[in-house]
Amino acid sequence: MSDQFGIRAALNNLGVLSENLGTSTGNEWINSGQDYIESVSPVDGVLIGKIQTTDKKSYEQIILKAQEAFKFWRKVPAPQRGEIIRQIGDALRVAKMDLGKLVSYEMGKSYQEGLGEVQEMIDICDFAVGLSRQLYGLTMHSERPGHRMYEQWHPLGIVGIISAFNFPVAVWSWNSMIAWVCGDVCIWKPSEKAPLSGVACQHIVAKIFKENGLPDGISSLIVGDYKVGEFMTHDKRVPLISATGSTRMGKVVGMAVASRLGRSLLELGGNNGIIITENADMDIAIRGALFGAVGTAGQRCTTTRRLIIHESVYEKVKERLISAYSKLVIGNPLDEKNHVGPLIDKDAVRKYLEALKKVKEEGGIEVVAGGVIEGKGFESGCYVKPCVIEAQNHFEMVQEETFAPILYIMKYKTIEEAIAMHNGVPQGLSSAIMTLNMREAEAFLSTSGSDCGIANVNIGTSGAEIGGAFGGEKETGGGRESGSDSWKAYMRRQTNTINYSTALPLAQGIKFDI
Repeated sequence: MSDQFGIRAALNNLGVLSENLGTSTGNEWINSGQDYIESVSPVDGVLIGKIQTTDKKSYEQIILKAQEAFKFWRKVPAPQRGEIIRQIGDALRVAKMDLGKLVSYEMGKSYQEGLGEVQEMIDICDFAVGLSRQLYGLTMHSERPGHRMYEQWHPLGIVGIISAFNFPVAVWSWNSMIAWVCGDVCIWKPSEKAPLSGVACQHIVAKIFKENGLPDGISSLIVGDYKVGEFMTHDKRVPLISATGSTRMGKVVGMAVASRLGRSLLELGGNNGIIITENADMDIAIRGALFGAVGTAGQRCTTTRRLIIHESVYEKVKERLISAYSKLVIGNPLDEKNHVGPLIDKDAVRKYLEALKKVKEEGGIEVVAGGVIEGKGFESGCYVKPCVIEAQNHFEMVQEETFAPILYIMKYKTIEEAIAMHNGVPQGLSSAIMTLNMREAEAFLSTSGSDCGIANVNIGTSGAEIGGAFGGEKETGGGRESGSDSWKAYMRRQTNTINYSTALPLAQGIKFDI
């Protein structure tokens, strides 16, 4: 492992340099068998470490410990739970540089994006601390004299979190910090493609829980492929599964959880479009489209995949895209002069190449050519060229989500046509319009406008802030995380009626006299 960028030191500081156990109830790490998964960096193809996977016996230990921890944790007042999250936020501030470096090296995103991901974790801690004093219910007027009605919220129990490789730590924190404040305990299965990032986070939070005299089991970690995830999705003892990943995965998880009448919070694929009107600020439009399309090497659920451009400015936008793409520097993401790092693995490269082949067979025309990059510094085989393809919205590949830096561009005549094109895909996560025309902006945000969970004006599709509910519609799954009232997904609602009168009137004026 090259230590040019301080990777070995970061791993050592995080306590994962020689880590080989992946099953944890907190401070207890469980020897769970003989099977291992490998964490291989897409940056240089180097094996970072081997992590022992969770077997069924170890999973049962995790569940029992989590159940016991929940009995304690749910009784801790919410503001006191918030104080623990505040301390976790402080610990993340201390670990930010090292954890950001691990995320960058293990996943392949730029170091700046790795730091940004850890900052998201810190931000959600701050949000959750405030939320700990705002888990509000409602008071309602009863139709019966001498009665009071109100609703309150109680924790669910065990929350199972299945996260994806592209945000190996942030999305876990979106769920866990809010779930913990709500009084739940969490079992996390990080992506098998970035498991060491999960191990590092478990070390950080377990230390805080231990320092505060709290029991193991509030935060648990399990590691493995989809089969380990199935332990949770089929388990009636886990009332809520929050799963982030592909639409295909989400459908499998949703069916499994629904079959036992559990709850799912699904954050799935996106096929995000930006409408660029003739009234756009072109500098902002190009910058927003560029980062949206190539950030994280196109491996965000909010990645910009389609540009829907007014015919009067189409050629101008195309020329500026060609110029902007020519200035992108591709290489080791830990080197801050580089804009674009690798795809997660060679399977992702294969899917990228297949998508390019298929869209060209459908009639797509390369504006900026794609391909695999080879040679010195690219030995991992995971580096590809961000590309731009002229295409039609109805093309099969345009309708699908390819987790790679492929941007499709197309023309429109009227704003109504543009919105129809924008909405004409199965996914509904993030969307944007670039315009200085108020009517166009308001049309895009109206009931008949964007059908996505996120709709922006004059910013791109990628890069959500903590505080707003994050998620989308249609095949994106309908889940909401991170902000607003998304905390309600982690709790159960209870309606209470108190009779403080000397009579027992029935609702709706029903008489039942004996």
